[in-house]
Amino acid sequence: MTKEQMQYLSECRVHVQSDLITDILPFWLENGLDPVNGGVYTCLDRDGALMDTTKSVWFQGRFGYVAALAALVHGNDEYLAASKSCIDFIEAHCFDTDGHMFFSVTEDGKPVQKRRYVFSECFAAIAFAEYSLAADDPSYADKAVELFKRILKMIGTPGFLPAKYNFEARGHSITMMLINVANVIAQVSDDPVLEEQIDRSINELERYFMKPEFKTILEMVGPEGEFIDTCAGRTINPGHCMETGWFILDIAKQRGWDERLVRIGTTIIDWAWQWGWDEECGGGMINFRDCKNFPPQDYSQDMKFWWPQCETIIAALYAYQATGKEKYLDMHRKAFDYAYRVFPDISYGEWYGYLHRDGTVAQPAKGNLFKGPFHIPRMMLKTAELYTEILG
Repeated sequence: MTKEQMQYLSECRVHVQSDLITDILPFWLENGLDPVNGGVYTCLDRDGALMDTTKSVWFQGRFGYVAALAALVHGNDEYLAASKSCIDFIEAHCFDTDGHMFFSVTEDGKPVQKRRYVFSECFAAIAFAEYSLAADDPSYADKAVELFKRILKMIGTPGFLPAKYNFEARGHSITMMLINVANVIAQVSDDPVLEEQIDRSINELERYFMKPEFKTILEMVGPEGEFIDTCAGRTINPGHCMETGWFILDIAKQRGWDERLVRIGTTIIDWAWQWGWDEECGGGMINFRDCKNFPPQDYSQDMKFWWPQCETIIAALYAYQATGKEKYLDMHRKAFDYAYRVFPDISYGEWYGYLHRDGTVAQPAKGNLFKGPFHIPRMMLKTAELYTEILG
């Protein structure tokens, strides 16, 4: 690594560490935390004004995790208290009587919506695990493992979760998410179910979802990996692919840079970059592509959302650490510089979430039921760690 490259990474580290503790976390601690009912609001306007008191259950777990991780890294009691507030709200209000969690609730915890997914459970599980580590409380490690096993039971019980389609299919999202959920919980538990699921998910991604003929991972395939030649079956989500890539490289690193996992992870990242990076319109990762280059069906197909940029920044840095190849450092620089050029709101803080393809703001709100304090602070926490490791 050259002196200039070291200087660049050092400046990136200072940048993300400063932004995390002076901008991103203060924005949500000041405007999002609910001092009356506990938990966090995420439907915030550009200036932090509360637009809707409906609470995303995803974000009770997501912010519970991020705040605990930030507390662990920075030793801040305010972060730890915020994490505990979200976790207490989850336990008090977010589980239905069948053990399946809600998707959204009122500010005081009354059910609003329940969906067919187990993502609420996934985010709650990583919150329990990270809080256990940050607070040195083993009881939450036990809760994380118990919830993880419940997730696997719900997924594996025919008919418990309503089917999305009237035909059998496998989904990329839950397959890749279970890698990270198990990996976070494995920090505080050596239950064999965790490593077993990590290996199972990686094997399924390689066997069923990776399609060399299209150079991509598909979002949906048949039960044996069959190509489904429909708009939905041809969908590529480059942000999800980047996320999958760094989840696998994170496991590879823990296993002494396992060569097979490095190959799988970097291949997925290479493919995602080819499909997602929008050189034509000034950079940034685009939302959706069609593997046959038909027009994608999703209405937001050519927009630039905040979270694929964050996942690309992390993924490129992991790939550079794994291989030392300068193309990944260049990938990281392009993604980092683009994101910091167009997403931060200089006037009110935090980042915009939704941009048009040309990088102009589509809508200025800082949060809703899907955007909140997760992808951006997680990116800052993870990259700060990676910068430090790379710089030695």
